[in-house]
Amino acid sequence: MNVIVIGLGLIGGSLALDIKKALPNAKIIGIDASEKHVEEALLLGVIEHAGTFDDIKLADRIIIATPVNSIATLLPQVLDVVKEDAIVLDVGSTKAAICKSVENHKRRRNFIATHPIAGTEFSGPSAAIHGLFEGKTNIICEVEKTAFKLQEKALELFRALGMRIRYMDPVAHDTHIAYVSHLSHISSFMLGKTVIEKEKDERDIFDMAGSGFASTVRLAKSSPTTWASIFKENKGNVTEALRLYIANLQHFQQLLEQDDFDGLHAEMQDTNRIKDILNGIK
Repeated sequence: MNVIVIGLGLIGGSLALDIKKALPNAKIIGIDASEKHVEEALLLGVIEHAGTFDDIKLADRIIIATPVNSIATLLPQVLDVVKEDAIVLDVGSTKAAICKSVENHKRRRNFIATHPIAGTEFSGPSAAIHGLFEGKTNIICEVEKTAFKLQEKALELFRALGMRIRYMDPVAHDTHIAYVSHLSHISSFMLGKTVIEKEKDERDIFDMAGSGFASTVRLAKSSPTTWASIFKENKGNVTEALRLYIANLQHFQQLLEQDDFDGLHAEMQDTNRIKDILNGIK
C-alpha cells in the first residue's frame, strides 16, 4: 500500500507515524515544499521515502496536509492524476472553499474532506508524535459526494487511528470552528502581545507567569504561517466571532469600571457552565 503525505508538519507527520504503526504494510512517502522538512522527516523516521508529484499516480491513499490556503489549488491537481481506486483526503481546518474547489471535478468521488480536531502548539516534522489522533474527533464534510467504497477505505483508516467521526456541512463547520478553535488562537496571540508590550523585562514575565497564564498563552507558540492562512480562509466567520468576543470584553470592562462586582460574579458564574459541557464531551 502506497501512502503519500503532502505536507510534513505536525498533522501530516503525526498521520504518517500513526499510519505506519496501524498499517505495517504501508509504504509512507513524503512530499513537502521545504527540502529541509523532507530531510528532517526522513532522518526522524516520520516517512520512509521522499517523493515527487509523479508518485501520486501510483498512490493508494493521498493525504494533503499543507497550509490551508494552498489546499484548494493543490487538490484539483492531485485529483487530475490519481488512479481510479485511490482515496484523497485533506486535513485542513477550513472546509467550505476546499469543497467548492472540486465540486465539479470529474474525480470528486475520489476525495473526502476531513478535519481531525487534534494538534499541539508545535510545528514542523520534529513536532510529529505518535497517538495524536487517538480519541479525537474527525469532522467529515460532504461524505455523500465520495464513492461508497472509497468512503469505507477512509473510514477504515480513521478507525485504525482511533478517531471519532462527526459529519457536518462545510459551511456550518467553518462557522463553528471560528468560535471554538480560531478565536482561541487569536486570544492567545493577543494576550501574549499585550504582556510583551507592557512587561519590558522578560525576567518579570518568567518569574511571575503562573500556570494560568502559561496555559492561556500556550497557543501563541503556534506557527504564524499556518494560522495566518487559516484566518485568511475563514475571514468572514473569524471577523464575526471577534466582534462578539470584543463586545463581551467591553461589557466586562464596563462592569468593572462601574464597580458592579455582583454583575461580574454573575457573568463568571454563568460561564462556569463550560466545564460541564466539556466534561460531558469527554
